[in-house]
Amino acid sequence: MKKNVHPNYVKSEVTCSCGGTFVTHSTQPVLKVEICSKCHPFYTGKQKLVDSGGRVQRFQKKYGLQVTGLEEKESTNKKLDDSNEKSDAKGSSK
Repeated sequence: MKKNVHPNYVKSEVTCSCGGTFVTHSTQPVLKVEICSKCHPFYTGKQKLVDSGGRVQRFQKKYGLQVTGLEEKESTNKKLDDSNEKSDAKGSSK
């Protein structure tokens, strides 16, 4: 086997942007992270609500859409049913 293939595995200090630090093992002596278990919403219980509805509303406002997808589908189906009934009524009178 070749010697000196694997990197050195040393104690590493991890520093979070919130100020929290902890020690682990890594190939680098210092690691900087943006989020850790002390400030992550899953671990702290402080969930941040993501406004996914705001994106949909912004899209509808931008393109002038007022009807949601389900309502639009139902109204289209109703129009098709009405037109089929009219064509059936015309066809049966002949």
